[in-house]
Amino acid sequence: MFKVITVRDIVRIPPHRFEPREDLESVALDIVRKDYEDKITGDLGYIITVIDIIDIGTGKLIPGDGAAYHNITFKILVFKPDLHEIVEGEIVEVVDFGVFVRLGPLDGLCHVSQITDDFINYNQKNATLLGKETGRILAAKDRVRARIVAVSIGTGGSRSGKLGLTMRQPFLGKIEWIEEDIDRILHPEKYEKMKEEEEKKKVEEKAKPKKTKKKKRK
Repeated sequence: MFKVITVRDIVRIPPHRFEPREDLESVALDIVRKDYEDKITGDLGYIITVIDIIDIGTGKLIPGDGAAYHNITFKILVFKPDLHEIVEGEIVEVVDFGVFVRLGPLDGLCHVSQITDDFINYNQKNATLLGKETGRILAAKDRVRARIVAVSIGTGGSRSGKLGLTMRQPFLGKIEWIEEDIDRILHPEKYEKMKEEEEKKKVEEKAKPKKTKKKKRK
């Protein structure tokens, strides 16, 4: 998802930047950062930052243009999500149709149908999603693990993109849920005992005599 990539490009350095007080590498780094950072391309993904300049070639002049053109090699840090990649992030918003998960510079959407096999209810007052059978709750700031199932990143330099997520697979979902599922596999006897105690409690509750209200005499 986060990658360091080496890029080679021709960079135009305008004549007003030919000053003795500015070294060529600093000028080139400044120009490249303005041209590349905070933009999205189909090949590179979302460009977070230009790390440093590796090499600057000899400048070339074009008649009628006072600028110098240099072949420059530099390193960039990019965010490029891959289809089916497993990711972890924090829920930043809960809505009735799902949750938005912060994944670096972009957010991914996990639709309510892709959260769990359980039926999900949305609590607008508390902005939470509640599993009807499991009682599991999702809220803002919860850490989750998901798989990317859809990638649509804008091109042309615009900062836009859509990431579709799913948590309806083994060992995906809220981190606490995953830890509990792993514990169930490692210690099944503990959960069998808990289940027996719950069933026993239900039987005892049903066996209790119901209290009847006394009618008041007129």
